[in-house]
Amino acid sequence: MPHVIGQASDASHDLSHLLRVWRNVQLISEVEGGNQEVLVAATLLHDCVDVPKDSPMRSRASRLAAEKATALLDSYGWTKERTASVGHAIEAHSFSAQIEPVSVEAMILQDADRLDAIGYTGIARCFYVSGRLGRALYDSEDPDAANRKLNDLDFAIDHFKTKLLKLSGSFQTESGQALAKMRHNIVEEFLSGFLAEVSSGNGH
Repeated sequence: MPHVIGQASDASHDLSHLLRVWRNVQLISEVEGGNQEVLVAATLLHDCVDVPKDSPMRSRASRLAAEKATALLDSYGWTKERTASVGHAIEAHSFSAQIEPVSVEAMILQDADRLDAIGYTGIARCFYVSGRLGRALYDSEDPDAANRKLNDLDFAIDHFKTKLLKLSGSFQTESGQALAKMRHNIVEEFLSGFLAEVSSGNGH
């Protein structure tokens, strides 16, 4: 725990995030199986290296976390096989890293982490991160990007179409897919309602 508590400066990747991901891991692994010790270690350490969302190093965050986790578990006397299992699960969990998970534990962690990016919690996290980075809620001229390119670097609501609504199609396990479908519907409903509110009277 001392190796993960220090990341609490970002409330989208703090202890409460780890607890939510662990809850998702438990829900999925009840059906899909997986080694519980590997899953616990991978869940706790999957964000143990803090790389800001707007950093050019962001796509390497999961690799850096995997390296740190592997070294840490080696120091605790874990076998090479188990540390490798944890390292792969951590490395493959990230959306931006684009690494295909090949073990059941890696598939479960990836699904569990992505579940936290959609649904009600995912919506809250999206606006929290956008606020920290100084992004506007939406483009008042064209909220739904009908006549412009999507730009989630400037507008929070654009992130729904550039990423959040794409996530449900990337889940690895049947259990994760079922949970993702429900949360995806929540995101769709929110986006539709939000755009209906902010687009009123501006010609869109």
